[in-house]
Formats: sequence, C-alpha cells, structure tokens
Amino acid sequence: MKADILEKGAIIQRDGEKYAIAPHIPGGFIEVAQFRRIVDAAEKYNAEAMKLTSGQRIAIVGIREEDLPAIWADLDMSIGHAIGLCVRMVKFCPGTTFCRHGKQDAVGVGLKLDKLYHGHGLPAKFKIGVAGCEYSCAAPMVKEVGLRGTPEGWTVSAGGNGGARPRLGDIIAEGLDDQQAMDMVGRVVRFFEGCGWANKVRLGRVIDKIGLDEFKKALAAG
Repeated sequence: MKADILEKGAIIQRDGEKYAIAPHIPGGFIEVAQFRRIVDAAEKYNAEAMKLTSGQRIAIVGIREEDLPAIWADLDMSIGHAIGLCVRMVKFCPGTTFCRHGKQDAVGVGLKLDKLYHGHGLPAKFKIGVAGCEYSCAAPMVKEVGLRGTPEGWTVSAGGNGGARPRLGDIIAEGLDDQQAMDMVGRVVRFFEGCGWANKVRLGRVIDKIGLDEFKKALAAG
C-alpha cells in the first residue's frame, strides 16, 4: 500500500492507490475564481469526489499519484496541511465581520494566526480555533488553542482536542485584546515546541502530565 506524501499534501485513500488533496483556504473564505479552479481541476483529473471538510477546506478525492504535480500547478494554491506533525488548521468563524452575534474580530485574528502558524512543525498535530462569540461555532474548546470572543475580550483555552482521547481545553486567560490573545497563542506554541519528549503526544496530555499550574507558570515565563 502506498503512503501519504506530506510534501504534496496528498493523503492516501482506502483503495491504497489514489490520493486526496486539500488546497489551503484560510477560514473557508474563498474567491469565486479560486472555487472555479478547484472544480475545473477536479473535473480535469477525474476526481472521484469533492468534500467540504471540517478544516474549512475543499478536498479533492481520488487523484492518481502521477497527476499530483500537474493538479497542484493548475490549482496555483498552497497546500492545506491536513496531515503531519504541525498546526493543521486555524479554524475561525465570521466574527464581527459578518455575523450578528459576533463580539470579537474572529476573521482578523484568525487570518493573522493562520499566516503565522498554519503548517508550523510541532511534536504532534495541533489545531487552533477562533470563535467570535460564546456560541463557539469554531469549537475552540476542543482545539489545542482556542479563542472565544466575549464583550470583555478574548477568553483563551489550551489543551483541547476531539481525537481518540477527547479533552476540553483549560481556560488560561480571559479579557484579552487581540494582540494579547495572539501573544498567548504564541506562548503556547513556543511551550509545545520545547516538548521534545512529546513526540505524537497531544498538548492536552502534556498538560495533564505536568499539571495545569506548572503549564501556566511555563507560559508566564515564556
């Protein structure tokens, strides 16, 4: 059976022969011309399916290995890092840009975090969620770092995941402005970068091992 091809963002499918790829679409906001390119490429290379993913991307499923270089050239889009030990997604909602419930600028902060961290290598897979209000449509509490907007500012959580061992994130800060929230995300990322022993161990398990108080002390020092 063939394997995933990380450098091409290609995920081997159930048949063991064909691949799925997912162009990067920050926050799921896509221009019409980009959407047309994705559809045209899927048709040109005889894709078996297209899927709207939980990571706010459009996956093209059922691509032959020999067609991978050509389809990426036609798409002219960067790879969505849906696999590998890295920041796989920065998921964010419409926030105050579009949503009537928005309390904080999820789009603005989400785009900045995406530019900084999407694809950034870490000891284990890592997800970031940014929700502009308490309804938490970007599911921040089940992400390694979650930002939830309130009228008073951002509430930040860490250590969540929805994987094989689900865990809700721990609240580590409240009432932060945009820059303070982004700085806190950076502190969490830098902390996890330093956990060389945590190969393929999710952040939540690291927090459980060292204790929440020690984790907060490490963030304050970092």
